[in-house]
Amino acid sequence: MTWLWIILGFLALLAVFDIFQKKHAILRNFPILGHFRYILEAIGPELRQYIVTDNDEERPFTRDQRRWVYATSKKQNDYFGFGTDNDLEQTPNYIFIKHSPFPLNLPVDSPHYRIPCAKVLGGHRNRPKAVRMPSAVNLSAMSFGSLSSAAVEAINQGCALTGAWHNTGEGGISRHHLHGGELVWQIGTGYFGCRNKAGGFDLERFRSVVQQHPQVRAIEIKLSQGAKAGLGGVVLAKKVTPEIAAIRGIEAGKDCLSPPAHTAFSDADSLLDFAELLAETSGLPVGIKSAVGQIPFWTQLADLMKSGTRGLDFITIDGGEGGTGAAPLVFSDHVALPFKQAFSRVFLQFAEQDLHKDVVFIGSGKLGFPESALVGFALGCDAVNVGREAMLSIGCIQAQRCHTGHCPAGVATQNQWLMRGLDPDHKSVRLANYIKVLRKEILRVCHAAGIPHPCLMDSHQVEISDGHLGLRSLEAIYGYPAHVRPGSAEWIEQVHSLMVKITKSQAA
Repeated sequence: MTWLWIILGFLALLAVFDIFQKKHAILRNFPILGHFRYILEAIGPELRQYIVTDNDEERPFTRDQRRWVYATSKKQNDYFGFGTDNDLEQTPNYIFIKHSPFPLNLPVDSPHYRIPCAKVLGGHRNRPKAVRMPSAVNLSAMSFGSLSSAAVEAINQGCALTGAWHNTGEGGISRHHLHGGELVWQIGTGYFGCRNKAGGFDLERFRSVVQQHPQVRAIEIKLSQGAKAGLGGVVLAKKVTPEIAAIRGIEAGKDCLSPPAHTAFSDADSLLDFAELLAETSGLPVGIKSAVGQIPFWTQLADLMKSGTRGLDFITIDGGEGGTGAAPLVFSDHVALPFKQAFSRVFLQFAEQDLHKDVVFIGSGKLGFPESALVGFALGCDAVNVGREAMLSIGCIQAQRCHTGHCPAGVATQNQWLMRGLDPDHKSVRLANYIKVLRKEILRVCHAAGIPHPCLMDSHQVEISDGHLGLRSLEAIYGYPAHVRPGSAEWIEQVHSLMVKITKSQAA
């Protein structure tokens, strides 16, 4: 009987400790029981090796990928021993980056591993507030409402620690976005934050929000996102709290449904008019985010921009493999082109008009790993956005319950008990660690390939396996003209000088 009381006392103390510690959201939300998850995780490789699955079978992110994000965010050993366990020859779509026999000796031992964007956002349009993005790795659009307030705060604080930009998502700017990180304000079809009573766009509200928030550095008009292209966003009624309703200008406790299409414009021509209106009103760079389906829109958009009288400062292309909190299965599985096909088709439309040298191209859709990010850069990206990988870094365990409001890690929920498990101060450091290591690994591979900056990656420097012992370069697969990247010799020299300057400042 004495032993029983000792055991109960120990469990009570453990429960108290779990509830008040801030390092692990799962333990805060599920005291005692949460330890079983970590025990199973610790012995998981041994169990799976003989019983269940291997390191590359789970989706949407494999065990190896999640382990890498967790290790980098916690500053743990992110090396893998005994060589690769992948089938390099017969795995379809396997990525190979061709290294140089004469790699660069530029140091990458800075604590921040800075990679500024090589182009100036809005520079070619002479925007009053044109700016060079301080980081070529930034945070994808994830709205407050889809994410918890704690998750938004952690992300914004983490961005402040690294110089990365934080995209607000279409849910508007909340107080949780105001923790030091600079913002890209996304405006979707619901016009949340700049919405009139009828649900349309309100220019004066837009002007007021920009004036109130100097941390907004760019405006992104959302046409669609990869996981539910052609479908409006959904925030379930249980997640529409009074605070979220006030920010969005909607009614609390009811499903928040964004319409599929904008009412402020209806085609490529009126889209450019709207973008110029936002740019003239705010002085900020303005761009769009879109998944890719029918190509004639992009052809027309590039044709209209060729004259130079109107234009977009940046274009964010989201692949169909991108994430979302909730979407019908047919949309997430079968609508919108995957990233590589989507991005290459759009980029080539603009390259034909010689616009690719001025417009800043941003990629998103599972690009939060060094090799996939470098594929994006080789295809023409000037920057990449990361979403779900950032969620993993702040505690997401890929439970895939985002659509239920019961995220056990407190990331994608408005449940107060579950949210309290996520401590923003602690998780922001984990996000910052992940971004810094991602940038470090991108730089290390670039240097191995003989270039100082990822924007100098060319489509012939990456090859993809066909799964039948054959390899083809991105240049051949997607029909890129020879050396469509990286640009003129003068521009290449400018990028070299930029990175040498950064290297010297970091060494000092």
